[in-house]
This record gives sequence, structure tokens and C-alpha cells, in this order.
Amino acid sequence: MRTHDQVVRRLMRRPGVRKEVERIEREEGALLDLLLKARRDAGLTQADVAARMGTQPPAIARLERALATGKHSPSLATLRKYAQACGKELVVQLAK
Repeated sequence: MRTHDQVVRRLMRRPGVRKEVERIEREEGALLDLLLKARRDAGLTQADVAARMGTQPPAIARLERALATGKHSPSLATLRKYAQACGKELVVQLAK
């Protein structure tokens, strides 16, 4: 029986899988950069954003860390609340 890490290493050797993982990491990294910039531009701490979203500061830390590590993709509703807490509007767009 293989461990999870062994399966992941094996899958990552496939060019298509590696390319998709790298694409997702780039997109989530860019999203994190935008969210952090919005929070900094608004002069807010994680605790400030949490209060405005009606949650606890550790939830904001987990959200930001999840995007940084690619371990979890937050929902659009969560991203919308985060953006609104920073005085921004979330805009989702499809591109060709």
C-alpha cells in the first residue's frame, strides 16, 4: 500500500498534473497578493478584517495561509466578504 506522499510524488511526475498544479499555485498566489494588498491599503489587521467579517482572527490567518500553501480554496462567498471588509468589491471574470 502506498502512502499519500508517495502517490502525490508519482502523480507530480506526470507533465499534465504538474502543469495544472503550477497553474493553480500561480493563480492562488496572485489572489493572495491582491487580498493582502487590499488589507494593507485599507490599513487593516487580520483582527480588523475578522471583526468586519463577523469571524475570529485565526480564521483570517487560516484563509491567508491556505491561499499561500494551496491547501484549501476558499469559497467565493468568503472571498467576497474579505473583499468587502477591506472596502473592495470581488469581481469574477471569465477570460479566453
